Amino acid sequence: MTRTRQRFFLATFIFLSLAASLTATRAAAPPLPTSTPEAQGVESQAIVNFVNAFEKEVDAPHGVVILRHGNVIAKGWWAPYQAHRNHILYSLSKSFTSTAIGMLYDDGKLDIDAPVLSFFPDEAPENPSDNLKAMRVRDLLSMNSGHDKDTLGRVTLADERNWVKTFLSLPVEHQPGTFFRYNTGATYMCSAIVQKITGKSVLEFLTPRLFEPLGIEHPTWETDPRGINTGGWGLSITTEDIARFGQLYLQRGVWNGKRLISDAWVTLASAPQTPNGSNPESDWNQGYGFQFWRCRHNAFRGDGAFGQFCVVMPDLDMVVAINAGQGDMQKTLNLLYDNVLPGVHDAPLPANDAAARAMTDRLASLAHPTVEGDATSPTAATVNGKTYKLDDNNADVRSVTFTYEGTTRRVTLHTKHGDQPYDLGSGAWVTQTIDYHKLGIPAAATTAPQAVAASGAWTKPNELTARCWLIETPFRLEMTFTFSDDAKTLTMTTRLHPLNGKPTTIKGAVED
Repeated sequence: MTRTRQRFFLATFIFLSLAASLTATRAAAPPLPTSTPEAQGVESQAIVNFVNAFEKEVDAPHGVVILRHGNVIAKGWWAPYQAHRNHILYSLSKSFTSTAIGMLYDDGKLDIDAPVLSFFPDEAPENPSDNLKAMRVRDLLSMNSGHDKDTLGRVTLADERNWVKTFLSLPVEHQPGTFFRYNTGATYMCSAIVQKITGKSVLEFLTPRLFEPLGIEHPTWETDPRGINTGGWGLSITTEDIARFGQLYLQRGVWNGKRLISDAWVTLASAPQTPNGSNPESDWNQGYGFQFWRCRHNAFRGDGAFGQFCVVMPDLDMVVAINAGQGDMQKTLNLLYDNVLPGVHDAPLPANDAAARAMTDRLASLAHPTVEGDATSPTAATVNGKTYKLDDNNADVRSVTFTYEGTTRRVTLHTKHGDQPYDLGSGAWVTQTIDYHKLGIPAAATTAPQAVAASGAWTKPNELTARCWLIETPFRLEMTFTFSDDAKTLTMTTRLHPLNGKPTTIKGAVED
């Protein structure tokens, strides 16, 4: 990951310019049919092997749903992550934007060979270059817009609130259609085209035509400053919703007997429209379609940063949906192929109740550990009610207050934008809603309260450790507070995962 993208994701967390996500109880969507793995030709032990390897070798798995022949054969979530919660998809959002384009293509309302400039006469530069004039919708979809670099940062962080105008003002170094460069700004332009044609955002357009038929409830999507969905990122839905989307593509666009997208579009979107490398062992070198990646094993997928996957395997009639918070996405695919695929067979297998039950029990017990340590400490009484003023720091945290009496175990960060109180569970995760504050970052048009699961313990007599995980995102904030000088001074150490940056250390002292 480049430094630019690291900074973008870090800013996304710090400023919490994430999509509004609903934490209220969801009405249950119509359930997908379920089956034992063996009845669908899959060994239960193969799924257990994958889950065990995934948990051991990946930093933070969140959830997984596996479908075979249209049946859910396995699903599970690692506490504190939960089945009913939306999860931000990052670039997996691209495949949904592509689907909106596909529907307009099916309707005859959009020619994918139309010039991009034809949709935006008011935002076009005065003297567009030949390469810009040659850029087609097809080139946006296939990541062949002609830009030398991803335009994401230049578009979202520009002073200009009109992202379309900013995108069209950028140099187009290569002839469109001849140069592959993964380009999230190009997907944003697809979203803008959908809104230009329909007068609706991609979210509004897809709700009756895709989300409601699939039983995807309460999807949310970030927008630009003018209300255009970001397109290339920002969609939030559940893990099972991802699986439903993949199953639609596996079924060639048909859902419950009704065609939602054409077979022709499924072929175009999932076919290798452009080469993108030559490494036969890399799932990022198998070709790129229309906002879908080609994979090994003749599969295709949508994916998003930190381990969000929708893997469609037509040869096996299988879909795998995954949410996670980790950096090595190729490892996740390797673990899937190496563990599950050897256990997939063409015909149903003899019933194996013991194996199926063992798999179900394993999936039901998935959990990340809470902080190990003591529920209290002599230092707890000393720091209770005290506020520590912190030295200047890049996190914009001005002070921290500890409330540590009875059943209340709270750490409150005071920032220049507002307070962020974290109630820490002792040997358990406590789920709560934290209000974060919009800081005027151009990449965010909306922000919302965030669901946080927190756990804490005294890992030493003078050291309090807290895990505060934003459970609808990949981000996990770890904080350690070390008290010294009879608890008059404080060293606060923070680390943000899965960016795996260097820990940030901040000094502080009790306020007079």
